[in-house]
Amino acid sequence: MRARLNKGLVHIYTGGGKGKSTAAFGLAVRAAGAGLRVCIHQFIKAGRCAEKDLLKNIKNIIIKRCGNGRFIKGSANAKDIECAKKGFEEARKDILSGKYDLIILDEVNIALKLGLIKIDEVIELIRHRPRCVELVLTGRCCPKKLLRYADVVTEMRKIKHPFDKGILARKGIEY
Repeated sequence: MRARLNKGLVHIYTGGGKGKSTAAFGLAVRAAGAGLRVCIHQFIKAGRCAEKDLLKNIKNIIIKRCGNGRFIKGSANAKDIECAKKGFEEARKDILSGKYDLIILDEVNIALKLGLIKIDEVIELIRHRPRCVELVLTGRCCPKKLLRYADVVTEMRKIKHPFDKGILARKGIEY
């Protein structure tokens, strides 16, 4: 018999500092190590990233990506919106199925900020998820309206960041 959670909580990892996705992926590894089934839905992201390459080799973790393969600056295009909506529908099915114990919606807050998905749909999903599903939402710019539905809210606050000195993202560290 596999491990199950009696009561799943809702986590939000947000803020302008580094470590939101990293914290979520650390939780995914811990959960998988305890025998829980984990599904990670990555919004916005589509290219290669080191965490995906590693996590895909852990048998209890599934990663699904729904990005358009580009960094969205300014406004989203029709393809960005289509990818996010399809990804959210797939995430909804996975959450409501009860097949997974922990589901991470990585960068969902950015998808909300860009208008790729609707906040009321996310709230509805949180409210109607099976009680045994732990849900993690990551990304900067979390809408205040979403905070009241969380059990755990962690804000990563930037004090210093290499980007401020012109140091670009480095493979193995930022991606």
